[in-house]
Amino acid sequence: MSRAFEGIRVIDTTHVLAGPFATYQLALLGADVIKIEHPDMPDQTRAMGVDKELGAKGMGTTYMNQASNKRSITLNLKSEKGREVLKKMVAEADVFVENYRSDSFPALGLGYEDFKKINPSLIYCSLTAWGDKGPRGNYTGYDQVTQAYSGVMSITGTPDTGPLRCGPQLLDFGAGTTAALAISSALFRREKTGEGQHLTACLADTAFMLMSSQVSGYMRTGQELGFQNTDRMHAGQSGYKTKDGKTLMLGAGNDRQYARFWTLVGHPERGQRDHAARHDNSADDRALISEIMLTKTAQDWEDYLQANHVAAARLRTVKEALDDPQVQHRNSHHWFEDGCPGVEGRFAVPVAGYGAEVDGPRVDTPPPRMGEHTDAVLADLGYSADEIVAAREKGEI
Repeated sequence: MSRAFEGIRVIDTTHVLAGPFATYQLALLGADVIKIEHPDMPDQTRAMGVDKELGAKGMGTTYMNQASNKRSITLNLKSEKGREVLKKMVAEADVFVENYRSDSFPALGLGYEDFKKINPSLIYCSLTAWGDKGPRGNYTGYDQVTQAYSGVMSITGTPDTGPLRCGPQLLDFGAGTTAALAISSALFRREKTGEGQHLTACLADTAFMLMSSQVSGYMRTGQELGFQNTDRMHAGQSGYKTKDGKTLMLGAGNDRQYARFWTLVGHPERGQRDHAARHDNSADDRALISEIMLTKTAQDWEDYLQANHVAAARLRTVKEALDDPQVQHRNSHHWFEDGCPGVEGRFAVPVAGYGAEVDGPRVDTPPPRMGEHTDAVLADLGYSADEIVAAREKGEI
């Protein structure tokens, strides 16, 4: 048996987060992902992350968390030789992924219609901020810009804080996941039809998908949305201060959990309310729960409620969550215990947000240094050692 994408070659001309994360998902499942960077303008994430020393070496933590299992080459796609090399690579590839402004690659003769003539079965995926066409199709953007545009920031925060950006790059990683799914489905379709196609994914669409519950409600009623803070829906799904000053997030969401919670805290009559009545009485219920929560610590409440099958968790820091035994059990991160070329000391990279019984995602090789595999890839394409040296001297690779 082998992983799903072993034997699939992916040409990755993406940078920053969404595109590299998409191709990383394929690499974890065995795809041969070849990352392409300009020889003088590396992916900016190589300099990003909290470890400044690694950033100075071009191995920043922001880069490393989505670069394992990939090979790295440098190509100047604004040079004729660089484009020639890329087209040779595309002729033998299964997937091509780019995430530049929508008119950038077609202007260089590297758009889908150009590559379709070279390789009709190619899956070509374009990742943009706004989509490849339309009034904003040629706009540029990043995660925080699209969070502002889409309304994500307008429902994140409180009246005191005002709009806030989500802590993680929610839209980048969401769009990367979406693109990986799109590519996977296109590869599956190709198995049946033999046909390639052009896929378009964008951060703005992803934002609306991630806000589906809120957006569907608004589109039905036209009611403006407010901040989606820890007081959610009704009193059984809200955050509360506890005896030790910490916050417990209660998630007594369905009818059974809601009734069970009120029985556990001594007020079974309140648990008989239907969904509409919960909303109507939310303020009164929340006031009573606030008093009850002050009788135990957050951890005590979490232990007690979870033992009785009511969803609840105390608010943790990222460090506290990563130290939790459940996270260790899931093995969602891979540790390079002895570092790798360019990185001294142990470090961890994410694997995937799911597990598989057989042939699932795994990390095989460490994040590559910039251009680490250029000579080997070009040699495989038939270029001689002298041609490679000459191209490097001209700044073409």
